[in-house]
Amino acid sequence: MLAAVVGLSLIAALVFHFGPQAVARPLIAVGWTGFAMVCSIHIALMAAMGIAWGMLMPGTRLWVPVWGRLVRDSGSELMPLSQIGGYVLGARAVTLAGVDGTTATASTIVDVTLELFGQLAYTALGLSCLIFVKPDAAVAAPVAAGLAVAALLAAGFVVVQRRGFDLFGQFARVFGRGWADKTAAGAAALHTALAAIYRRQERVFSCFALHLACWIASTVEAWVALRFAGVPLGFATLLVIESLLYAARSMAFAIPNAVGVQEGAYILLGASFGLTPETALALSLLKRARDLTIGVPGLVAWQLLESGRLWRRITSRLPKIETPVGTTGAPPASAGCGDGVMSIVGVQRDETMLRDNATRALRLQSISEKLTINGRE
Repeated sequence: MLAAVVGLSLIAALVFHFGPQAVARPLIAVGWTGFAMVCSIHIALMAAMGIAWGMLMPGTRLWVPVWGRLVRDSGSELMPLSQIGGYVLGARAVTLAGVDGTTATASTIVDVTLELFGQLAYTALGLSCLIFVKPDAAVAAPVAAGLAVAALLAAGFVVVQRRGFDLFGQFARVFGRGWADKTAAGAAALHTALAAIYRRQERVFSCFALHLACWIASTVEAWVALRFAGVPLGFATLLVIESLLYAARSMAFAIPNAVGVQEGAYILLGASFGLTPETALALSLLKRARDLTIGVPGLVAWQLLESGRLWRRITSRLPKIETPVGTTGAPPASAGCGDGVMSIVGVQRDETMLRDNATRALRLQSISEKLTINGRE
């Protein structure tokens, strides 16, 4: 939360440093038409990335992973969470749509991994364009080193998915029964689901290829926005800027929404390619507005679904009141109470009558015995 506050303060400081009017000028030039085109392109890319996720869940209806992708990205960009929080929300969304929890978790892990490899390939492509456009760029060497380290970490993440759960299961079984057994059982189920996904190699490769295509196509958003703003940078130049920008965002994954990081990276990278700081900052703010426009309705819809599910769960646990048969007009409670009172009164009256009859019988028997004795005398 503190990082988000610092990031927002940095954005405000940058806007006032370069001048609100100077920053607003490119945004006004883009206009509603350009903004609508940027949002449309982004929605299409989100749908494509949802389809890529769906390739890992065969048999799932097409709209389910697309919906999950919308919730995932909306949570990552708008809520005060890191990107990991968005992954959890996306998996939760597809679970509510009928996907079992283990499949949702395993497919999310694999999808995020393949998207990461797609981003690494995208960054490598951007680095290649950078070396081609500006062979003497000082940033090329650090980017190459960072790319190599990221590739090693991504490969290690895959190894953990394939082998790490076996080691975890053996470690948990050392503790014997209780929570360790349950944890080991859950880990074993997740490991089985991950292995089943990775066995479908054609689907895994298709998911990776589609993610890579989406990464490259995301450059079109910035290209369209700058065209409307009157800054016609080449596609290769923008590919360099966008790929390095998202690399910087990934390194700042712990900062919610990469607030402040995105703006600073745009200004620094744009300056190397003739993009003014005001235009670079305006482009970043345009993307923030795009995320709000698309993400807020998605989060509201998700929250309504969650609230409806919670309400149905609460109402299902409430006791049901049944109306007694034969009661009309009077409320069930009062009718039941009246019947109980009448029953008690009737029983007491019957008991009194029985006692009186028994007393009379004893008296008649006594009189009869006295008469018999007198007659004998």
